[in-house]
Amino acid sequence: MSMFHSMNNTASALTAQRLRMDVISSNMANADSTRSVNGDGPYRRKSVVLEPKEGQFSSFLNMAMSRRGESSAGNGVKVSRIVEDRETPTKMVYDPTHADANEDGYVEMPNVDPLREMTDLISATRSYEANVTVFNASKGMMMKALEIGK
Repeated sequence: MSMFHSMNNTASALTAQRLRMDVISSNMANADSTRSVNGDGPYRRKSVVLEPKEGQFSSFLNMAMSRRGESSAGNGVKVSRIVEDRETPTKMVYDPTHADANEDGYVEMPNVDPLREMTDLISATRSYEANVTVFNASKGMMMKALEIGK
């Protein structure tokens, strides 16, 4: 395990949480978009799928701990994909003056729930802040180790 292993893990988490925040802000920005880029209906909520990184920083310690039935030290996190929510139904709003209204006067609105987006944003922000704290703690320990060598 390298001296920078914890920083690499934390950096991957910071990158993943930053992408989560970007996708959430995109969802909020498009909460009233009745046309998608493809023109196939309203905007659909997107979400980030995270998964653990595997094998990139494998070490003897990881292998030894996993053989004993304990969890490994970990290799960080990566974004596996960004998925579009096709399961949550869109909302039909009556507005006959809207340009995208159907023949009955209803407009199909995006499936973005601002309350859910704000909850997800708070979660991503807290995770980001926690990882910044971990990164700073690792940096502080490394600085103290360098001071010992003086």
